Amino acid sequence: MSDLSDLPADASGASGGAAGRAARSARNDPDKPESEAERRRRRAQFLRDLAEARELRARVQPRRAKAARLRHAMRMRTFRW
Repeated sequence: MSDLSDLPADASGASGGAAGRAARSARNDPDKPESEAERRRRRAQFLRDLAEARELRARVQPRRAKAARLRHAMRMRTFRW
């Protein structure tokens, strides 16, 4: 995780500029409802981070990841549509 230490605190993938400032100001203002685009952008970032964490866990703990894959496959085989 040493490669994350050189990123700024708000490195959410926004391209900066006026759009980035508007997104940050909308996030900081509790009275304004969150826009659909901002919500989707944050959700996409969360899902990317989640997938990255799963891949890292699978690399670091291969035996546990294999057991989890087998359990998931068994659940899917026994599930009735």
